[in-house]
Amino acid sequence: MKKNYQAVIFDMDGLLFETEMLYYEANLKAAQDFGMPYDFSTYQQYIGISDEEMFQGYHQTFDATFGQETVDQMIARSYVYIKERFREGRVELKPGAKDLLVRLKQLNIKTALASSNTRYFIDLLLEKAEIAAYFDVVVSAEDVRLAKPDPEIFELAVERLAIPKNQALVLEDSKNGVLAANAAGIDVIMIPDLIAPSEELRTKAIAVYPSLVDIGEYFTD
Repeated sequence: MKKNYQAVIFDMDGLLFETEMLYYEANLKAAQDFGMPYDFSTYQQYIGISDEEMFQGYHQTFDATFGQETVDQMIARSYVYIKERFREGRVELKPGAKDLLVRLKQLNIKTALASSNTRYFIDLLLEKAEIAAYFDVVVSAEDVRLAKPDPEIFELAVERLAIPKNQALVLEDSKNGVLAANAAGIDVIMIPDLIAPSEELRTKAIAVYPSLVDIGEYFTD
């Protein structure tokens, strides 16, 4: 192991689960239901932030044309579409996710999940994928005042893990996640999902890997 980390803190969407395109498809379908212009460039503005911030962005973009009530209905419709997919258990784990969790458990390395998603969706996904037992700590959007890139969520995770920051490693896929970990003063490895990192962002991570499969060198006997 390159460093004797005592804990690993995981993001969820786009890092552990193949969810980002599901969210995009659900939002696209809901927007189309109400005749709203929506494409991937609209969605990607909100990757890695809280639902609350995303919904505020939708209101800023669409209220003037469609009205607040219609935008609220679109948001509620997208939530229904997402919940349907999650309840069906059709959300795939990212390659290497389960193997890494098993390996960390074998090495007695603590694990936390720090996600800007709601606790309801977190619990639903972890239960369907049968990996809830692998996490010692779960921190959700409801546990913090500010979403990533604010460092609060990672600071709370290390506090609940009861370890020093310099003994924790964050795994993130998004720009805001990397910025949040960096601001918290915690080592972060980036595994990009839908958006490739900029050169500036690469300087804030200790490493960038194509998938969770590739970070095994950090966790060997």
